[in-house]
Amino acid sequence: MRRAILLGLGGLMLAGIAPAFSGDPAAGRKVANMCRTCHGLDGVAKIPIAPHIGGEPSSYLQTQLFAFKSGARRHEMMSVVASGLSEQQIVDVSAWYAAHKVTASLPAGADPAGAPKGCTGCHGTDGIALYDEAPNLAGETNIYIDTQLKAFKRGKRTHALMSGIAEGMSDEEIRAAADWYAAVELKVDAAKE
Repeated sequence: MRRAILLGLGGLMLAGIAPAFSGDPAAGRKVANMCRTCHGLDGVAKIPIAPHIGGEPSSYLQTQLFAFKSGARRHEMMSVVASGLSEQQIVDVSAWYAAHKVTASLPAGADPAGAPKGCTGCHGTDGIALYDEAPNLAGETNIYIDTQLKAFKRGKRTHALMSGIAEGMSDEEIRAAADWYAAVELKVDAAKE
């Protein structure tokens, strides 16, 4: 399974997903002012349908923002926001949010063996991703995770790995995975301004 995941992630690079560029977190902090209403200046989402982005790897954030900018990924708000950003602004705002440090802890009494088996290989038991290409899921709202998994399952969102994984999940398994990661406590230590 681990070999299949690594091969899949390597395939993403071969498929043309650009490597991350280094950005300037201080310049990104200024760009982040337009993100704060939904994602917060520290990357902790302010609304349940937005993901936490503080502490995500810069490469992951860049990939998502460039996908919104190009139209490869669509979202009512994010497509508009990303289309108005220059490439340098994307790189810088990604560096700002990546500069935040995150930690996660399972709820008291939670058995790590209860973590969703199909998710932990990339997203970790505690929801802190094990690979730069995978997002953190710790502390996300269950509605956000549920919505994204169902989008992958139904083909509204596509990804070399996630589409196949979500396709094989029942709605009950999706809800259980969403509930697991939503219960994890996420702590974000904000980057220095």
